[in-house]
Amino acid sequence: MDTRICRFIDLLFEDIPYSEETFLAQKKMKTALSDEYEKFHAKNLSFEQFLLQYRDLPSLAALAGYSKEEVEKWRSQKETNKYKPLKKEFSCQKRRIIFFSIFFAYALSNFFLSFWQHQLITISFLAFGISLLFLRSLLRSEKKNISKYYDTEAFLFLRTLYDQYLKRHFNSIFIFFGVISVFFLTQIALYWFGNSKFAEIIENILANLYMLEFPLFFYIKNLFCLYLINRRIGLLRLNEYKKHLLGIHIFSLSYWLTAMIIAFLLKNEIRYIGNFFLFVAVLFFFAALFYNITLRKKLTCQNFVINKKRIAFFTSFALFAILFIVLRRDTWYTQPYINSIPVVAHQRQEISYDEESGIYTITAQNDSFKILHLTDIHLGGSLYSLYKDLKALHAVYKEIAYTKPDLVIVTGDLTFPMGIMSMSLNNSAPVGQFAAFMRNIGIPWAFTYGNHDTESLATLSEQDLDALYRSLSYKTSGTLLYPYIQPEITGRNNQLIEIRNQDGSLMQALFLIDSNAYTGMGFNTYDYIHDDQVDWYATEVARLNYQEGHTISSMVFFHIPLQEYRTAYELYEQKSSQVTYFFGENGEEMIDKVCCSDYPSKLFDTICALGSTKAVFCGHDHYNNMSLEYRGIRLTYGMSIDYLAMPGIEYDTAQRGAELITLHTDGRFELEQIPLTSIVD
Repeated sequence: MDTRICRFIDLLFEDIPYSEETFLAQKKMKTALSDEYEKFHAKNLSFEQFLLQYRDLPSLAALAGYSKEEVEKWRSQKETNKYKPLKKEFSCQKRRIIFFSIFFAYALSNFFLSFWQHQLITISFLAFGISLLFLRSLLRSEKKNISKYYDTEAFLFLRTLYDQYLKRHFNSIFIFFGVISVFFLTQIALYWFGNSKFAEIIENILANLYMLEFPLFFYIKNLFCLYLINRRIGLLRLNEYKKHLLGIHIFSLSYWLTAMIIAFLLKNEIRYIGNFFLFVAVLFFFAALFYNITLRKKLTCQNFVINKKRIAFFTSFALFAILFIVLRRDTWYTQPYINSIPVVAHQRQEISYDEESGIYTITAQNDSFKILHLTDIHLGGSLYSLYKDLKALHAVYKEIAYTKPDLVIVTGDLTFPMGIMSMSLNNSAPVGQFAAFMRNIGIPWAFTYGNHDTESLATLSEQDLDALYRSLSYKTSGTLLYPYIQPEITGRNNQLIEIRNQDGSLMQALFLIDSNAYTGMGFNTYDYIHDDQVDWYATEVARLNYQEGHTISSMVFFHIPLQEYRTAYELYEQKSSQVTYFFGENGEEMIDKVCCSDYPSKLFDTICALGSTKAVFCGHDHYNNMSLEYRGIRLTYGMSIDYLAMPGIEYDTAQRGAELITLHTDGRFELEQIPLTSIVD
């Protein structure tokens, strides 16, 4: 049909109130005028010349079989429904429909449930009674005399709603059959195939009756809304509608009955019946989509409406969901490199584990014991981070192969599940990869948690990651010294590792303390080492002092620096004699020079008071690697490995490396920085 004809007739009806009668009249006039134009067009005359014969509504109406009196009747209507009152009235009715649908669906599901649980009969009848009250209110309000005439805006509003709820009504039928059939047929199939007992099937069905409530609610709600709209403008062709409704129900019942028969016939070939019915459901919804695109347009005014905002919203949501799933995937892109890693030649140490205390004891085979301190490795575990992950692992391997330590300690941020920054939310695969990497190298290792190891959206929570590390620990890997028993204090991993001489005396006690992550008070509001953690440290030092008969030598490792790191650095800048400089520099500039917690920890004062610990080690600030002595305690930043977390850090080299700590039998130690640039391949 020529669009010029449609525009012309719409213009003639611009001042006439819309009703079911005028709407049908417009359609008849458009058809009649279009047929007449086909005859006129054959004479090679212009469209403008053709319209001169039908320049007013009465002449056009006569062409379609309407009299002048009928046209005057249309024009004489003064009482018309306006858009805003109509919209408000429909919203009120819609609320009644929603409440009726909720209580009716709930009553119906509980009615079935009451056959097994008789105490629900009262609740079922109460919900059914409430639903009838809302239905009564709805029907009473519908009995009011509502004018059948509408202004243009009100009519277009109703016509849009008609299309929406007709589509939703048919789609809710498909959803109802799909959801109910997948769930209930799966349960029936499990019973028929002998995988479950009848009582278990009934219990499972009753426990999941909400799966009946939701589709039933949408089915009822959309049906009543469609009835409400059609009562006002009568666009629904009832005979066609009944045919469509009957066809959808017959097709859906036949489809799922056929699926059940096929499942029964192929029960020996189908391995997972639930997956079979999910596949059948996908095909069913493709059939529903085909119906929506083709047959449904016979009943709708506009079968599909391009809503740019809605398309943008759902597209963005879908992309976000896909991205979220991809970011959480367990990926092992670095595994080929890890598989190629050879064992690093080193002195084998005797390691024992106390099942009651959770303490690992390493007996040094020589008069000295070497510890390699690594920090902030930041493995992303994604395809995006693959190149940087390989560089990080290669840097770690070079440090270990060069120093050949007896133990490796990582002070946090082994992983980096930071979404679009690393294109990964997965902190499972990088842990497994690094554990495999160290297992191939063959050198024992331990670690403290960092603030990035268990970010809020990461795949594994603190509890999940703890369980993963336990599964990868010493009894399984032979290298990871992760305690199966931990003290009941704040933190995810607080542990003590004892380094002993051949005669059994204590060479050094190594305290690995969780500095925790964030306080939850804002972005990058770092946590601190809590009082109960400090008390545990003090108790263990006192126990070892008593056991050894003297003040023991110990070291403490954690991730986030204490506030005293900042105090010492400020004194250093002031050239104060209160600090002694050993090596390194603090080049951090992204947030603060020293990114410590705003909350003070009593750990440093306790260390000074006990006189046991002479050195503490941390990471966190990737460009800081200075070692200062303050109040008799050596405060050392670890050189970071990071190629990923800090913008542009992969191109910086001076800050990357590790520290080699050499322990002696008398408790003395030596500390040496090993920059990666100093190691020649």
